[in-house]
Amino acid sequence: MYSVFRDLAIIILSAKFFALVARKCKAPQVVGEIIAGLIIGPCLLNLVQTSDAISIFAEIGVVLLMFSTGLGTNLKELMRAGPIATLIACVGVFVPLVGGTLLYSAFYGFAAVGSPEFYRALFIGTIMTATSVSITVATLQELGHLKSFLGTTIVSAAVIDDVIGIIVLTCVLGASSGEGTGIGGVLIQTVLFFLVAIGVGVVIHFAMKWLDKRNPHTQRITIVSMAFCFAMAYIAEQYFGIADITGAYIAGIVLCAMDDAPYVERRVDISNYVIFAPVFFASIGLKTDISGLTPEILLFCICFVIVALLTKIIGCGLAAKICRFNWGDSLKVGVGMMTRGEVALIVAQKGLEVGVVDPVYFTAVILLIVVSSVATPLALKALFTKMPPVPHPSQTKA
Repeated sequence: MYSVFRDLAIIILSAKFFALVARKCKAPQVVGEIIAGLIIGPCLLNLVQTSDAISIFAEIGVVLLMFSTGLGTNLKELMRAGPIATLIACVGVFVPLVGGTLLYSAFYGFAAVGSPEFYRALFIGTIMTATSVSITVATLQELGHLKSFLGTTIVSAAVIDDVIGIIVLTCVLGASSGEGTGIGGVLIQTVLFFLVAIGVGVVIHFAMKWLDKRNPHTQRITIVSMAFCFAMAYIAEQYFGIADITGAYIAGIVLCAMDDAPYVERRVDISNYVIFAPVFFASIGLKTDISGLTPEILLFCICFVIVALLTKIIGCGLAAKICRFNWGDSLKVGVGMMTRGEVALIVAQKGLEVGVVDPVYFTAVILLIVVSSVATPLALKALFTKMPPVPHPSQTKA
């Protein structure tokens, strides 16, 4: 029983050490935390194995990550994003979803719609839909284009992309659960959950704003907010068959307009990134099975990265072109949307839980995060140097 404390000590120290090494190497810190899991886990040193306790800590970490993501959403910007960012996000989800499904089917055979193998293929596409724009934001800020129309479009599209991606994940998870619920039933459950979430959200939103005005910057605001997060995660999973991370994300969206939302986000991040998040990312390494990495799977991983990057560039770029961006700026939009991060790992983790993703395919996701994190800033800097942005027609109207 007490061995869990030893495991947590090893995980937290090793995760933080390799996260610092990754940051020194200009790579995302999550990559270092995953590598820590690979090193201390069964793949190499075998110091720590996955257990029920570790899995619970990891699940809390992923729920808080999605809650924090929702809290950090600028709801006003999201509402003002308009049809341009929405179209880019929709196409940017659809094309990778189809591309990933076709890639898996090309390697392992095309299966009948509704079969377990079909959902395996569909889930590979679902992993590809996720976008992480944090590296793009840092690059655009460095280049001085973050507040431009082009930069705002990319950031807004990435936020909407996350919302659509969560809905796609929810539908695919529900349909592949094997509980006899078809796509239609899953869509009905999803719609019902969002209707309930809107109703509850409106009440909680005004209640929390009232509490926030009476007790600004107090611990009770953070405590009540986190309680709401866990309650929504439980309701989503228990009563609607929706992924708990969806409930947590919606909870964050509900509270993001609160005056103290940045304060709560910081407090949640402090709590999460000290213990729970490192355990989650390290658990990815612990669960990754590189012993089964055959030449065929390695080739699949390489193709997975190539298809994931190209489908985002093509999908988002073409959508931007439809929205009357020139070809140069359309390419910048596509490149800015191709980075992947924590959400891709969270999606893959959920797939592992329901048995539609094998642990060996975490290698492909890790490789995608590393490659996209390095390639995106280099490509954006080259594109902005050679092709300065041109004002969009909507900006030139009298």
